[in-house]
Amino acid sequence: MYPAIIPERLTGQELIINPDGEPVSSLIDFWRWAYSDLIGNAERGALAEYIVACALGINHAERISWDKYDLVTKEGIAVEVKTSGYLQTWEQKTLSKLVFGIQPTYGWNSKSNEYEPVQKRQSDIYVFCVHKHTDQQTVDPLQISQWDFYLIPTQILNEKFGNQKTASLSSLIKAGAEKCEYDNLAERITERIPSKEKK
Repeated sequence: MYPAIIPERLTGQELIINPDGEPVSSLIDFWRWAYSDLIGNAERGALAEYIVACALGINHAERISWDKYDLVTKEGIAVEVKTSGYLQTWEQKTLSKLVFGIQPTYGWNSKSNEYEPVQKRQSDIYVFCVHKHTDQQTVDPLQISQWDFYLIPTQILNEKFGNQKTASLSSLIKAGAEKCEYDNLAERITERIPSKEKK
């Protein structure tokens, strides 16, 4: 048996060591090299998860990349965080359309390395994070003022979208997605999910 490896929080000061035992670089330099593109879809998605985790007061735990939902609140509410934005790092002829992935999945448990047999949306609620900024000269995803946040319980997604794989922001709003201020995310998520629905 090889039990799940629980990631430890690193400082960035850890060293990358060559075969002779000499340092060739540091972990913080690797992070700078690999993850400085915060406008790219992958890193922007992880950043949005962290921003929401900060709002919920649960950013002390390390991220598990492939778990069946992104975050779990202190009250036990499972949260899926999705992102979209107008600007990309590649050359654009027009601004990107705001579309989010909402497809049902086979939930994977990172501790047991097993998939659930039924395909469904795994979380209790979705937070759709829109990086709304459109000026390339001043774009900065670290500025929370450049983001909008929308909440919708998974039950409503299931009722309105069925097995649909993607949804536009406008269709989500039409279905009842609630725009929420960053400082109110924790409160509204708790209010939108009855206790019986929590994971």
